[in-house]
Amino acid sequence: MEVVRITPRGYCHGVVDAFRIARRVRESQPGPIYMLGHLVHNTHATDELQAQGIRLVDPPSRLAGLDQIPEGTVIFTAHGVSPEVKRRAAERGLNAIDATCSDVIRTHDLVQDLARRGYEVIYLGRRGHPEPEGVIGEAPGHVHLVQDLEDVERLEIASDRVAVTCQTTLSVWDTQELIDAVRRRFPQVEVHNEICRATQERQEAAVAAAREVDLVIVVGSPRSSNSQRLVEVVRKLAHKPAYLVDRLEDLDPAWFAGVRRVGVTSGASTPSQLTRRVIEHLEAMDAPAQSVPETGASSGSGAGFDSE
Repeated sequence: MEVVRITPRGYCHGVVDAFRIARRVRESQPGPIYMLGHLVHNTHATDELQAQGIRLVDPPSRLAGLDQIPEGTVIFTAHGVSPEVKRRAAERGLNAIDATCSDVIRTHDLVQDLARRGYEVIYLGRRGHPEPEGVIGEAPGHVHLVQDLEDVERLEIASDRVAVTCQTTLSVWDTQELIDAVRRRFPQVEVHNEICRATQERQEAAVAAAREVDLVIVVGSPRSSNSQRLVEVVRKLAHKPAYLVDRLEDLDPAWFAGVRRVGVTSGASTPSQLTRRVIEHLEAMDAPAQSVPETGASSGSGAGFDSE
């Protein structure tokens, strides 16, 4: 069985920056250090940070989580937080460190500017994910979360000023379907597609490679939106089987019956050593095992941190 290593894969620039910030805080700040939610959406990475002394507080909402931090330093995760969370942290006297991804910050700034200019903002995102929670908090009451086509039909917006933007980790193909539906309801809508470049490059590479293999393995956490979208786009656009695995033990031998070529990619917050172990296991499944050269576009947005 040939193993095709799909590139780019693995850490994006936002994840790399968040880890650098956490490392700097750990080395320089006295007293207890907390991360308000998972710094990035990968259990293995979070476990490693906790082993290094950074405590995890993971409540249903970021605002509620601050009540569990009595003192010290709090790190806001790569997904961003609302202005209210920042104000509450300051009121509690916490030393707040912001590790928000620069792409997410750009979306916060956009929504803030649109609301200031009188727009109602339709935000395409996933319920329960921390990124929408933070962005919606920029203009409560004026940002409308849409996850599916039914949500579009339920929108009640009377304003002539309407804009649409989205969670950075979604699929460009899925958002296009929703944007088209929004346009049908609100022809005057102003569109701002904020899917990050790293997410899009990884999805395009996975779809392209999937057409040349029998199935695709995506190494990533079930909590990771971008990892889940990789599975979705392979299934929907390349029409190939795709499976999300969080650890080596998740691999099911039944998936590989009759499979000759398997592609492997990983989410933007997946540690490279985990992906490496999965690849090595797949290469050893059949003898003689083979590995083919990397396939996919090169990327300057973090792929260099995920070489196997």
